[in-house]
Amino acid sequence: MTNGQEIIIQQVNNNPMNILFSNKYLLLFLRIVISFVFIYAGIEKISDPEAFAISIANYRLLPIETINIFAITLPWIELVAGILMLFGIAVKENSTIIFSMLTIFTITIIISLFRGLSIDCGCFGKGSQIGMMKLGENTLMIIASFLLILFGSDFLKLKSNN
Repeated sequence: MTNGQEIIIQQVNNNPMNILFSNKYLLLFLRIVISFVFIYAGIEKISDPEAFAISIANYRLLPIETINIFAITLPWIELVAGILMLFGIAVKENSTIIFSMLTIFTITIIISLFRGLSIDCGCFGKGSQIGMMKLGENTLMIIASFLLILFGSDFLKLKSNN
C-alpha cells in the first residue's frame, strides 16, 4: 500500500459521519429498535393470519393464489430475523433481509398511494393506515437497517462456545 492510499483510508476512517454512524452504542440502539419492531409485527401477524391476508389482498398487487402463502410465511421471516438480530446473530445478514422487506413494503405503499387507495397497511395488525407518516417510518428503518448492513453490531451479542 502506498503512502497516498494510507492517507485516503485514514481520512475515510476519521470522517466524523463514519465515526458517528459506526458508534457501537448507536448501532446497538438501532439493532434493538428494529428487532423489537419486527418481533412485534411478526407476532401480531402470526396471531391473526386472516386479518393479515385481508390487508395483503387490499393492496391488489399479488395474485389471489399467493396471498395466503405470504400471509403465513412473511410474519415468521419477520419474527425470526428480529429475534436473531436482537441477540446479535448474523446481524448484517438479518439487516439485509429486513432492509429488503422494508424496501418492498415502502414501494408497495407508494404504489398504493399513487393508485389512491386508503387502506390499512397490515404492519402491526389492524388500524395503521398507509400514508406519508408510514413512508417516513419506513424510510427511517431503511436507513437504520442500511447502517447495520454497513457497520454490523457485534456489541452485546450472544457468544458461541466455539
